Amino acid sequence: MVKNNTRDLLKEEFGISSEVLDLIEKSEGEVSAEFSALDEVMTYNQYKVLNAFQKNNIRELHFSWKTGYGYDDPGREALERVYADVFHTEAALVRPIIVNGTHALSLTLTGILRPGDEMIYTTGGPYDTLEEVIGIRGEGKGSLKEYGVTYKQVELLEDGHIDLDGIREAISDKTRMVCLQRATGYAWRPAVTIEEIEQWAAFVKSIDPNIICMVDNCYGEYLHVKEPTDVGADVMAGSLIKNPGGGLALSGGYIVGREDLIEKISYRMTSPGIGGECGLTFGQTRSNMLGLFIAPRTVNGAVKGAILCAKAFEALGYDTCPGSGDARSDIIQAVKLGSPEKIIAFCQGIQAAAPVDAGVAPEPWDMPGYADPVIMADGCFIQGSSIELSADAPIREPYVVYFQGGLTYEHSRFGVIKALQEMKDRDLLKI
Repeated sequence: MVKNNTRDLLKEEFGISSEVLDLIEKSEGEVSAEFSALDEVMTYNQYKVLNAFQKNNIRELHFSWKTGYGYDDPGREALERVYADVFHTEAALVRPIIVNGTHALSLTLTGILRPGDEMIYTTGGPYDTLEEVIGIRGEGKGSLKEYGVTYKQVELLEDGHIDLDGIREAISDKTRMVCLQRATGYAWRPAVTIEEIEQWAAFVKSIDPNIICMVDNCYGEYLHVKEPTDVGADVMAGSLIKNPGGGLALSGGYIVGREDLIEKISYRMTSPGIGGECGLTFGQTRSNMLGLFIAPRTVNGAVKGAILCAKAFEALGYDTCPGSGDARSDIIQAVKLGSPEKIIAFCQGIQAAAPVDAGVAPEPWDMPGYADPVIMADGCFIQGSSIELSADAPIREPYVVYFQGGLTYEHSRFGVIKALQEMKDRDLLKI
């Protein structure tokens, strides 16, 4: 009865066709085993986070905040201890003054690397917004290249796995850091699994134990019972408005890892001699802690939505990456739509499913830090939050859209429904 009521609501209030709803319900039935496995991962991670909160004796006093320099902020210090325990590292920086994931990664690179050092990206090119940080693209303006840090990259093998032999050939006496991007970014490949990261880190250390293994963990938190820092990564960075903020963090980024590395990075974040001792939290400690606490369940819903998206579009003949039955290591679902018109319709459907700015129709634009026009749908409570329901795509061949997020499974599911309906209404697909 409730199921029928829900169908009627979706048809009458949102204009969803029976064909789309039938496809969604059939797809859900076919991925029920995958959903059950995700629930086990979510349960483990929920208790892991709870243990970190209790271990650090989180109390009401940690939700208050300082002014000015932010000296001796008990909430900031407690939050960073919790993050370090959740990710099993020696130290952490968790700050609202880190503006996004790119900034967290930039701080990590510039805080550790010095003139004459060499860094190697081992999952092909980095995410688009890091290209100017490294100096691959742009006019410098403070890039690593401008400061004398050299760069190499090792492409993935044709099957999408890490090329260990290629890494061996690339490493030289100057190599200071080897980097890995866990998530797909705007690449057509599966995310790098925890098992692969463990093999990668052990391989690099077998060549030279002094090389630093750095992981870009954006979109990857809580996809597994282990994190990259559990399996050999020395330092790792990500964004609070993706997985670990649980949709409640207003801004910020995190960096976790070895204590000596975190200290170097903290000096880049503020200044030498000050490091992490200063830095106002602007009253965000409560929401950051609560977001971290609920993040395992939020991520669970987002991953289920990604799997549903893959299954539904596979049923219509589209290529997806990863496939609906594949192992997952990030929340991103790529669908190869094949035309700009389909990408725009998909993203506008996602926007129309949003709780905020649902009446806005996103269009491609020249977004700062990207090489191609990009369309982004993100009718979110937190601007740019990609743990909330969102979708984006560069307008370039082969015209792949990237779907992610949803604070609840039901909302992520509705995003898939609206994307399908929008494309159907424009005669861009047949159901």
